[in-house]
Amino acid sequence: MLAVYLIISAVLVGLDQWVKYLTVANIPLGETKEFIPGVLSFTYLRNTGAAWSLLEGKMWFFYIVTVIVVAVVLYILVKNINGSKWFTVGLSLVLAGAIGNFIDRIRLGFVVDMFQTEFISFPIFNVADSALVVGVICIFIYLVLDEKAAKDGKNGTN
Repeated sequence: MLAVYLIISAVLVGLDQWVKYLTVANIPLGETKEFIPGVLSFTYLRNTGAAWSLLEGKMWFFYIVTVIVVAVVLYILVKNINGSKWFTVGLSLVLAGAIGNFIDRIRLGFVVDMFQTEFISFPIFNVADSALVVGVICIFIYLVLDEKAAKDGKNGTN
């Protein structure tokens, strides 16, 4: 079963890198191409930080944090493979997001961002960022459900 979750991560990393390649090849740096009017456009940006350009230029920080996150996530995936689907899918998505942006940082010295929402003011992001956010949401859902199940179990209300 571990292989399924690692394949999910690998497919997402591949999708992330493919979309970034298409962005760099087809959109000049800093330019915007409308995709879904009023909803989504593509803007090619180079980000040397995190969301909202936090810690901009602190590449060694991101290298170290990513290596630690990847190691911890892989360890937990291996140890907890028979656990909650919410948790294991969440970990797989976090793994994909971390690796997708890590590849950019190592290869290019920055992260390629391209998705820009038109209906809400939000940082421009990429597939890896989306995987990270959805992964954290899945883990949060798992924690909430697990906490509820633990309370229900203690009360004998299964």
